[in-house]
Amino acid sequence: MVTIRDVAAAAGVSPMSVSNALSGTRPVSEVTRVKVMSAVERLGYQVNTAARSLRQGRTGVVGVVVPTLESQYYAQLCGRLVRRFAEAGLAAVVEDTGATWERQASVFRDSRVAAYDGLVLSPIGLSEAELRTFAGRLPLVVLGEQQLHRTVDRVGMANTEGAAAATRVLLARGCRRLAVVGAPPLDALDGSAEHALAEGAAFVERARGFAAEVRRVSGVTTTSVYTGSTIADGWRAGHELLDAHPDVDGVLCATDTLALGVLRALADRGVRVPEDVRVIGFDDVEESRFSVPSLSSVDPGHEEMAEAAVRLLVRRIADPAAEPRDVVAPARVVERESTAGRRDTPGRQPAG
Repeated sequence: MVTIRDVAAAAGVSPMSVSNALSGTRPVSEVTRVKVMSAVERLGYQVNTAARSLRQGRTGVVGVVVPTLESQYYAQLCGRLVRRFAEAGLAAVVEDTGATWERQASVFRDSRVAAYDGLVLSPIGLSEAELRTFAGRLPLVVLGEQQLHRTVDRVGMANTEGAAAATRVLLARGCRRLAVVGAPPLDALDGSAEHALAEGAAFVERARGFAAEVRRVSGVTTTSVYTGSTIADGWRAGHELLDAHPDVDGVLCATDTLALGVLRALADRGVRVPEDVRVIGFDDVEESRFSVPSLSSVDPGHEEMAEAAVRLLVRRIADPAAEPRDVVAPARVVERESTAGRRDTPGRQPAG
């Protein structure tokens, strides 16, 4: 069996340099790295990950747990996290809980939790006390809008600010008969609404941003259509909206997935976008660039969220007693064809 000392001798470096080059725990020069990797390839050396895990008390594997992988947002978020963890020298295993409490809790109860050095979790229906208990079992970073009072590391997005900025775009284009799709009734935006919505607090916060912004402008009428989370739900909501309010001229959708469905419904009814109705979504998923018309959206800071989640989990693994941190990524409006006027140039605007 080829050993690390054999690789060191073939590369003309020390065994410690070989270890550092392979594990990434300490930086080595590019020349050293090339020598080591060339020797590894020539000799057919394979890292004994089981032995290394026993020595370090770590597996080099983290979990990423989300409610669904059918959502464009979550699928793309997981891709970003997997890439970021790889850059940090960690392998990421993605788990889909089906948005159920039982499957979330099973992640922490089952024996497989021992295979993870830490976990990034996007929770559905878990209380702060439950999350705090789970965080006591392994390093944990929570994604989402749940207020955790700095008891657990959390990475969130500026939902209220982002939705307000999107609403300002509609108002600036002259829209005065506005609708928000994917939100609860605008007169029911109290604390209890967060628990009534399966999607959690994010949609409520986005509806609050919309409502706060329209209150600043006189002569604006508003309505809301609460629906599910799929593109078909958005399509049905678009038809429902036009049936009840055929004169609507501006639509904010709680997600891009819903917005893409709304665009299809408007096209089915012969309503032109953006000439008759302007539409803007939230999440800035990849597909929004390629719809016809291309969809304006709110970028919630995807890269910043992924970077922060990885940074916080790596820190938590290294120092389990570290003070919990709360990070909120900045939101930016990305204007495309669905809100553009004749003289408008699509571009990027800060939410603040």
